[in-house]
Amino acid sequence: MPPACPALGLPFGVLVGFPPGRIRFNHFPPTGPYLQTRRSGYTVRREAATHLDISVIIPAYNEEKRLGSTLERILSYMAEAGHDCEVIVVDDGSSDGTAAVAESFSGRGVRTLRTPVNRGKGHAVRCGMLGTGKSLVLFSDADLSTPIEELEKLAAPVLAGRAQIAFGSRAVAGSVIEVSQPFYRVAMGKTFNALVRAIALRGYHDTQCGFKLFTRAAAREVFGRQRLTGFGFDVEILAIARRLGFRTAEVPVRWINSADSRVHVVRDSIPMFLDLFRVRWNGLLGRYR
Repeated sequence: MPPACPALGLPFGVLVGFPPGRIRFNHFPPTGPYLQTRRSGYTVRREAATHLDISVIIPAYNEEKRLGSTLERILSYMAEAGHDCEVIVVDDGSSDGTAAVAESFSGRGVRTLRTPVNRGKGHAVRCGMLGTGKSLVLFSDADLSTPIEELEKLAAPVLAGRAQIAFGSRAVAGSVIEVSQPFYRVAMGKTFNALVRAIALRGYHDTQCGFKLFTRAAAREVFGRQRLTGFGFDVEILAIARRLGFRTAEVPVRWINSADSRVHVVRDSIPMFLDLFRVRWNGLLGRYR
């Protein structure tokens, strides 16, 4: 019997040179092994790289058009880096051919978990994060707005023992926005992050970048307590991590806006705002212990 996703009780099946900046740990210089690749172009010696035992979780909802190229890029990068990698695509009730695309990679270290209905990004990420035995677990958006090559930057503080959770940030010194969002999305993002600090979680500049790395132990403790299923889950998992005493690092990354964002400006704004109060309330009630 294949392993079950603890969040669903359903079985898994194969269905289918960055610029120096400050990492907010709170602040230590980026150290550790960085890897030169054809895509990144950064000048670092290959022999300095550390091979990772890692799982990459990709939540996917109606991602038929871009999932194939995303998987190709991730697998190519991991092979070039020499990392021991598995990829888990969590098909969150898609109505298109997302599952079929993922299935075409089943012989190349890609597993797929399918949920019968769309439950939300937070639910999809939770299923994947709790369903792997790898030493490190990264979740990444399907559009690779943060390029997979940025993994080395997140891995550095974790491998150095300075953090158990490292997450990409577009709002700390050293981050590079190669293609920006439209002005109204930028304004909404800044407003949301200000509300995050005011209501639910102080000390971070960007909680919503979809590129976060966890040790296996941290992932199990944090996602085992997660309650939110929508886009507000990023705030919740960082709040849980803080309450449990895990060390975190907010790491500057490259970021390239994807015009086909799954976050709807109007439809998703109110639920995300309300999620901040849910995180605050759940914390006060001791639900994250």
